[in-house]
Amino acid sequence: MWEDLLKTVKTGDTAAATRLVAGLDPVGRRAVAAELPGYLATRSRAARGPWEWQGELAPLVVAGVGCLGGAAAVTAWLFRRDLRWRPPDPGEPARILDLVRGRSPGWRADLARRTAARLRVTDDREWEIVAALVRDTGIEPPRSDGLVLGWLRRLTPASAVADPLLPHLAPRVFETPGLAEAFGPGQVSAFATLIECGALERAVVLDGVVRRLLRDGAAGAADLHELLAPTLAETAERARDYAALLPAAPPAVAGLACERLRLLDRAGLLGGELFADALAALAFRTEKELVKAAIAWADEALARAPGSRADAALGALAVVFQHDTLDLQHRAVGVAVKHARAGGDSAAPVGADGRAALLEAAGALPAELRARISAAHGVAVEEAAPETAALVAAPAPALPAPIASIGELAEAVADVDWRLGPWGFERVLAALAEWAARDRQALREALEARWRAFVPEYFGHRGRFRYEGIPETLRRAVLAAVAPEVSRALSADLARAEVRAPARDAFERLFQRRALELVASLESGAPCPVLLATPTSGTGHVDPAALMDRLQRQADAEPLPADLEQALLRLPRQVAPDVLARARTLTSAAGRACAAWMAGGVPGDPEIRCELETHVSYDGGVHTSLITAMTVPETAPETAPETVPETVPETVPEPLRGLFTPNPHAERLDWQALVLPSHRDVVAAHLVPHLAVWLDSTHDPRVELLAALPHADGPAGAGLAYALTCVMGHAAPADRAVAVDALLTLAAHDEVPAAALGEAVADLVRSEVVKLSRVVAALEEVTLGGGHAAAWAVIAATLPRLLPAGGSRPRAGLADLLAAGARAARACRAVGAPAAAVPELARIAARKGSTRFAQEARRLHRLLTG
Repeated sequence: MWEDLLKTVKTGDTAAATRLVAGLDPVGRRAVAAELPGYLATRSRAARGPWEWQGELAPLVVAGVGCLGGAAAVTAWLFRRDLRWRPPDPGEPARILDLVRGRSPGWRADLARRTAARLRVTDDREWEIVAALVRDTGIEPPRSDGLVLGWLRRLTPASAVADPLLPHLAPRVFETPGLAEAFGPGQVSAFATLIECGALERAVVLDGVVRRLLRDGAAGAADLHELLAPTLAETAERARDYAALLPAAPPAVAGLACERLRLLDRAGLLGGELFADALAALAFRTEKELVKAAIAWADEALARAPGSRADAALGALAVVFQHDTLDLQHRAVGVAVKHARAGGDSAAPVGADGRAALLEAAGALPAELRARISAAHGVAVEEAAPETAALVAAPAPALPAPIASIGELAEAVADVDWRLGPWGFERVLAALAEWAARDRQALREALEARWRAFVPEYFGHRGRFRYEGIPETLRRAVLAAVAPEVSRALSADLARAEVRAPARDAFERLFQRRALELVASLESGAPCPVLLATPTSGTGHVDPAALMDRLQRQADAEPLPADLEQALLRLPRQVAPDVLARARTLTSAAGRACAAWMAGGVPGDPEIRCELETHVSYDGGVHTSLITAMTVPETAPETAPETVPETVPETVPEPLRGLFTPNPHAERLDWQALVLPSHRDVVAAHLVPHLAVWLDSTHDPRVELLAALPHADGPAGAGLAYALTCVMGHAAPADRAVAVDALLTLAAHDEVPAAALGEAVADLVRSEVVKLSRVVAALEEVTLGGGHAAAWAVIAATLPRLLPAGGSRPRAGLADLLAAGARAARACRAVGAPAAAVPELARIAARKGSTRFAQEARRLHRLLTG
């Protein structure tokens, strides 16, 4: 039987396969069932792709459905991944129903339930089969999101009225995840038609819609709600649900709920408690249109029934006073002034609690608005001191724990591969040096299973070339530590071959040089007892006192040159006098070099420039990229002879020139910060071209590298300013938060490069590399985090470069920048600062007009000039 069926399968004749399977007796079905899984697996493995045997798939589905015994086995067969490549066939569900109708009713019901439970939202082909099985068996459909959404996507009024699935699936629609993608205009119209013809109960659907709006505000549910247009009675029954939508629902849904509640209120059907809750929730929203609706609703309530609604309405206006958006404040003040008096000089019957809240909140208003409130209520409203958060620096990066045992070293060595990071390199290299000097035999025994793999063949021949990157070089150090005789043979072999090291820049080459130095030391039989450059801080710094201790541990041994260079680069800018005095007592060349470096003999910091470059691509598109340039001083800065006992060795400045050369093709940027922890501006400048490329991505992992730079050392200038601006301009709020934390940390250390940031923001905004709205949002977060002085300094440096000249129109987002400046300046009480800091603001503030830009300019000017 199997041979006959196999012939029809290979010819792709599904109809013949169906007839053959239907005519099989139980013995024949069992024989076919035994062959099917093995054939499918073998055929799938042998084929280069589904196109080679696509014609066999539909007959194989038929064979499995007709011959496999249990409902679970048939279900698994129908959902086999290999079989999903079969061509579409509208007759397939009917064919499968014919094949299973000979089975018992219980078996078929079990199959329908199992397939429905297995159905996924994306299983369109399988949905038709499952729906046919459920309808044919008449069972109540089990809970299945895939079944509900598949039915919803195919919904039409004509087909749904007679569909036995309608009464079961329609009530579940509004409880199913993924509704937003499946509930479009067609489904909205179909539901409305089914309600009109009586196939669906209006109240049940309306309850489901409101519940779904409470859950996630799905757009389709909102559209159906609008189409149903609930009556006042229906709205009143669900008033609490509508009020619950106001605090957090999407703006469109919250607006819908607000309109329903306002209709109830006008009809006198909304209770006072629910009115107060709803209006307060609306006033606390951040969306401008919703807050405007709250102001208008408060105005209506005060005009219609001031006594019963006064406390709630005035309390809502008090909330709006604190929104710090001028337009909203003006509107709210207008309503408060309008209802402060009624009928001449007689006091309106307003609530005492609401009035007290209003007057207290008015202290946060600009002076001219406070004056209006004072005049209307006959009470002098004093300016309230703005609430500011305490400025706290983010925690510094933690130092990874050193490798404490040979067993731990063995585990770390096993993880050395292309994903190796700089800290992994440092930990393994330091542990190899230490344990090779302490107990080489124990190290050899512990790494026995590892080192034998580190033979020449491991590095991989490419013709006559050998490729050796940082992971391979570190493995060579492992080999040299435990099997120096094998390592020496490998080194001799490599000396005769052309080695290509894929280190892409001077930073990676420095790490590689340090590993190769240790290899040579270990091969010589005189291992280095301690490395000088191993960081002692999470920023990558080496503590000067610890460096002195390491030099003493090396005793008469000559330090490894690249290790010494890296150690010097990792010294902090400031060295305690007692440590410097200790360094001056050292007589070795390395000791004198350290003393010279600590005393100020460091090569001068490079001049960093970040520039925009425009180029035309092959398809004619114009692109702007951000590049960095550095000019390295020729010599170290001059210092007094008595402070520098000896000049820095000539080996140091030369590598520095490579480290100070930007490489737009560098990929492993995390290595750079660990090389130059005292040159954070240089590290940031290396980051800038890469950060500027992915500003509209959902996440750029390189953004995280910026987090450690505020804790590093050295000048904060153009490099750090442009890097911060790029990250402030990132599309992802989580990435912008990294820049916010960095700015707050710099502010806590009083190291914000405000002038450079002002220039960078203006430059990148004018060139449309970053969006001003994103930068403003980041600066607002800095103000909220207690960095108001830093935020104001940056905004004050930016405004002169972005304010429009003459009568030209302001760019988008500039009004928001002025508003952010007003909030930050008020928080840090920057009265009197603008005369020198923002002289252009007076010209803008003198313009006539009622645009938001003009209003914000006047507010900031008045605030700064007192």
